[in-house]
Amino acid sequence: MVGNTTLMVSGSDSHGTPVTVRAEQENITPEAVFQRFHESFLKTFNGMGILFDNFTSTNTKNHEEVVQDIFSKLLNKGLLYVKEQELLYDTEVKRFLPDRYVEGACPKNNCGYENARGDQCDKCGSTLDALELINPKSKLSNTTPIVKSSEHFFFKLSNFNKELTDWIKQKDSWRPAVKNFTLGQLNEGLKDRAITRDINWGIKIPLEGYDDKRIYVWFEAVLGYLSATIEYSKNNPKSVNWELFWKDEESETVYFQGKDNVPFHAMILPAILLGYGGLNLPYNIPANQYVMMGGDKASSSRNTTVWVPDYLKYLPADSLRYYLTCIMPETSDSEFNWEDFVRRNNDELAAKWGNLVQRVISFAANRMENTIPNSNHSLEESINLKKFITNTFVSSAENIEKVELRAALSSIINAAQETNKYLDKMEPWKTIKNNKTHSNETIFCALESIYNIAIMLYPFIPFSSKKVLKMFGNENDYTDIEWKYSKIETNMKLLESEILFQKLDIEQINEFF
Repeated sequence: MVGNTTLMVSGSDSHGTPVTVRAEQENITPEAVFQRFHESFLKTFNGMGILFDNFTSTNTKNHEEVVQDIFSKLLNKGLLYVKEQELLYDTEVKRFLPDRYVEGACPKNNCGYENARGDQCDKCGSTLDALELINPKSKLSNTTPIVKSSEHFFFKLSNFNKELTDWIKQKDSWRPAVKNFTLGQLNEGLKDRAITRDINWGIKIPLEGYDDKRIYVWFEAVLGYLSATIEYSKNNPKSVNWELFWKDEESETVYFQGKDNVPFHAMILPAILLGYGGLNLPYNIPANQYVMMGGDKASSSRNTTVWVPDYLKYLPADSLRYYLTCIMPETSDSEFNWEDFVRRNNDELAAKWGNLVQRVISFAANRMENTIPNSNHSLEESINLKKFITNTFVSSAENIEKVELRAALSSIINAAQETNKYLDKMEPWKTIKNNKTHSNETIFCALESIYNIAIMLYPFIPFSSKKVLKMFGNENDYTDIEWKYSKIETNMKLLESEILFQKLDIEQINEFF
């Protein structure tokens, strides 16, 4: 909206452990599980108004080629080596257990979290080796595994400790939690890490003699951003070249993550990119903390969450988008609370914003023949309101660029409140009786403010914003909306208004969920 060339890519991690665990539970293929959830993700994203230029998966030929190319180049540069590794082995099912097939108590810093996984603790964020877990249990049989050796490829992560430390120290604009956590891990020293596993679902090793092993997900999944960009470039050769984003020094790559993914994106991915050479490192990793529900981390794998498809059966996407932005855990964990959800929907979306739109559009319909009056900003109050809205474009843009989305949204809603104050002071319902010029200006300025607030709200609550823009005759596909103060046309007919947000009550919510 500000004129930058942008590309939004992501995809389904088709080789993750949850896929293979679910496949074994249901006695179906991992591909069948992945495809089912991939289609569900796409449907959910569409229902929530989340639009990607390319939402792909790691189960494509393109991704396989990208990963195997990087594997081969790292191997040729001496950054991969083979050695025997001690791993946990389930004697009941007679299988080696990849990291997330094992859970136990976290051994780090007196954490003791009992549901730590074999590669990471979700509570303290530490990266782990499955052998470090206290009282480990196999997720396949719930038995205690034994230690057994197997040969695997290791990535020389330790080679990049100093280079990564120097790089991270320069990141003054990164969130302190991300920067400090990463530096803390680097100060402890990176250890070489196995990048293959004894599994048969995943990217094949591009060498002979390793048919029973695969490149492991923690290594290949983070390369999905690169492969998704290359895929988009191949499919849209006239639109954009992938090298613009991955090799041009002017390009900024931003990785939106949860804090449990910081190690993979602030250390492992950059190390791989440094090893390969010639590719841009992350510009920013604005990782969020956790959204809690009932005091516990909202987690799909642990089934402590509200499922978006269930939510969308009863309630509008924009209300959820708005609330999640308001409580976005940018600096600390936050709590999803239905009472707070209802309050914000009613007091902020419905009252401050929705009611503002309704009262002004309705006034123009009933008292001004449903037409935008012919006027401008001549009164001091009107000039100040326009200045306030114009400044909000600037301040909210600065917040968005810094990925401080809560502050951005708050400033935009504050602009709606400022417009409400303007109306209350100018009282057009009174002045229309004896000073039509005054009331015309008031309604014109209020309508123009509403139009511009809808532009700023569009990235946050797109469905309702489109409805507002449509009232002003803007019925295009909204891809050409610019992030700047826009004038409205006088004497233009307004389209019929509708209530943007219905008020909710907690009893309703309790019936739904």
